[in-house]
Amino acid sequence: MDTPRSIPSTCEALNFLMVIILTLGQGVYPMPVPTDIPMCTASEPAQYSLTFTGKWSRAAFPKQYPIYRPPAQWSNLVGVTHSSDYHMWQRNSFASNGVREFTEKGEAWTLMKEVEQAGEQIQSVYGIFSAPAVVGGTGQSNTVVEVFARHSYLSFIVRLVPSPDWFVGADSIDLCNGDHWKENVVLELFPYDAGTDSGFTFSSPNFETIPQDKITQITSSFPSHPANSFFYPRLKHLPPIAKVTLTKIRKTNHIISLPVEPTQSNLLPRGNEIEDNLINTPLDCEMSVWSPWGLCKGKCGDSGVQHRTRYVIMHPANNGAACPLLEEERKCVPDNCL
Repeated sequence: MDTPRSIPSTCEALNFLMVIILTLGQGVYPMPVPTDIPMCTASEPAQYSLTFTGKWSRAAFPKQYPIYRPPAQWSNLVGVTHSSDYHMWQRNSFASNGVREFTEKGEAWTLMKEVEQAGEQIQSVYGIFSAPAVVGGTGQSNTVVEVFARHSYLSFIVRLVPSPDWFVGADSIDLCNGDHWKENVVLELFPYDAGTDSGFTFSSPNFETIPQDKITQITSSFPSHPANSFFYPRLKHLPPIAKVTLTKIRKTNHIISLPVEPTQSNLLPRGNEIEDNLINTPLDCEMSVWSPWGLCKGKCGDSGVQHRTRYVIMHPANNGAACPLLEEERKCVPDNCL
């Protein structure tokens, strides 16, 4: 599987788009806003501290957990602030080419161009923001986001690395409540399949989905295939694999937040992450099918014995069901007695 591009490459795409978006309002009139959606009437803009927390631990997701080449990690978070008539991605809709490239390869250029085009055509996008990649399955990264009454919605996407085309994110989260801004928003995140690659496991080779499927949420029972890395038939629901916390902060003079460089402080878990790490998802033993019965061996006039075997596909973890016997025998009538 391809690994995500480095942070500087994504930052170049973000900075390029920021310059364009700041000039979108000159000589272009905004499109009408749908009247059936509650209007935000907040008089002042608001800024939020956004914290992304990866909760992709081996204890919570023990099945096929990536430990090398590459180990479990998260791409840059890429997001936009926008009005109600724009969607970066939507559940049960087809992924755009930009979302496809980002979820499969971690490349953000096409996605940035799509955001730019939406801003030029319908004035629906105010700005973009990014948070640094998290270099493990667990950890944190932070950024600052600014929203206005006309553009009070927030959407973002983060790729699971490694994975075929899996991601977490949010679609059109409204940070406004009538005439004031929400103080805190907490989003528990679950994995999605972009519908562009048919791989079942984290490290599956590229296998294009033809025709393309719609974006679907991955659950403990869907896709219903035992090879799937998130298939846990004993669970009703998967535990959250990530979390985003938005906390309203004092207004500053920044218009669009630039990505912050990763530091030791913003990549380490803190606060209530000790509680999150206590999640232990049981993983049952998985066995192969039985081999055919072997030859029936025995002396002439006596009953013989034949054997069959199977092997362990996946060992149990976190108090999951233990592996049963690997070999069975039964009596038989000797084919070639001695």
